Amino acid sequence: MYPVLFQFGNVSLYTYGLFIALGFLSGIAIAKKEARRVGESPERITDLCFFILIAAIVGSRLFYVITAPEAFMKDPLEIFRIWNGGLVFYGGFIGALLTAAAYMHYHRMPLWRTVDLLAPAGVFGHFLGRLGCFFAGCCYGEVCRLPWAITFHHPESLAPTGAPLHPTQLYSAVNNLAIFAILWGLRKRKRFHGQIFWLYALLYGVTRSIIETFRGDFRGELILDRFTVSQTIGGLMGLLAVIMLIYLSRRTRIRDR
Repeated sequence: MYPVLFQFGNVSLYTYGLFIALGFLSGIAIAKKEARRVGESPERITDLCFFILIAAIVGSRLFYVITAPEAFMKDPLEIFRIWNGGLVFYGGFIGALLTAAAYMHYHRMPLWRTVDLLAPAGVFGHFLGRLGCFFAGCCYGEVCRLPWAITFHHPESLAPTGAPLHPTQLYSAVNNLAIFAILWGLRKRKRFHGQIFWLYALLYGVTRSIIETFRGDFRGELILDRFTVSQTIGGLMGLLAVIMLIYLSRRTRIRDR
């Protein structure tokens, strides 16, 4: 595709970075809109989103470095060149979740209500980020002969060039957009706080594990010689989500009696 949107002298605008920025800005806009609706401070939510962004970038890059250390042996400074791709969602998710929990505890913000309003914002931002992956060529799929296979030709693409591949970046983008639509439609009809967030965790964990089967890039060492790290985390996240949805639902019923 087009890893570099335009280049002027030594200055380059990377498509991947542009979509990451657009995802972050759109996520903030959605989160602030939801904050106003539920009576939370939009300014505090904006501050929280800033810390989440930093934690997500650091966490996602660190996770990638841990799972593929050989990519940085010859040039350790490549660790800091995130515009070349190499951000693992689950690393960013864990980093963002821990940071958000600490921030909300410090400011005494309601945990489940806050993560409910952040979930749709986060998944929409992730949708735009996956479009950036597509243009950069990272997170590419296996070779396939399906009618919708994508062949990369740009010499700076992170994907192998000249071969038809599963457009796994677009699978992920469409998946995130669909999850956003579901969460957005249910947010005003939820039965208990935490329902939107854990529904997101369930839907994403399951669907991401399925999309992983079409990935062609290096996914780290297999667990039990079968599952990638992301599939394992996705499965565990889905299981935890089911448990939490049941627990929070029953707790609400008990309080309502």
